[in-house]
Amino acid sequence: MPVLDQVVERYPTQVKVVFKNFPLRNHNMAVKAARAALAAESQGKFWEYHDQLFKYYNRLSDQIIQKIVGVLDLDQVEFNKQMSSSAVMTRIQKDLRDGVKAGVRSTPFVFVNGKRLRDRKPQGFEQAIEKELKKLQSKAQ
Repeated sequence: MPVLDQVVERYPTQVKVVFKNFPLRNHNMAVKAARAALAAESQGKFWEYHDQLFKYYNRLSDQIIQKIVGVLDLDQVEFNKQMSSSAVMTRIQKDLRDGVKAGVRSTPFVFVNGKRLRDRKPQGFEQAIEKELKKLQSKAQ
């Protein structure tokens, strides 16, 4: 089970996962992959598409992007329409600007309550979340 799934399972009401696109310039398929995941989101399958992309991260191609459409049984016409949508590209550009402003330099890059999480193992997440929850509890008292 991926680490984020474990975190959400352990803290179902305390944790909210927010994903931002940060396509790296040195990865020639990064922008297309981000566009594809957002195109899948329009059909309610962002995370499923995201997970499939990571299965093929080291050999992504236009063919793989289209293959995943079939694997997830997405509407091909709608997917292609969203892939070329200016709104999708605008969102990616905004996410990228926000990431640069927040100090993101690589991916994955994880924040817990605005603080960079360096230890992305389950224990690292747990320690950071517990620390933030304790702060909230002490403020509430």
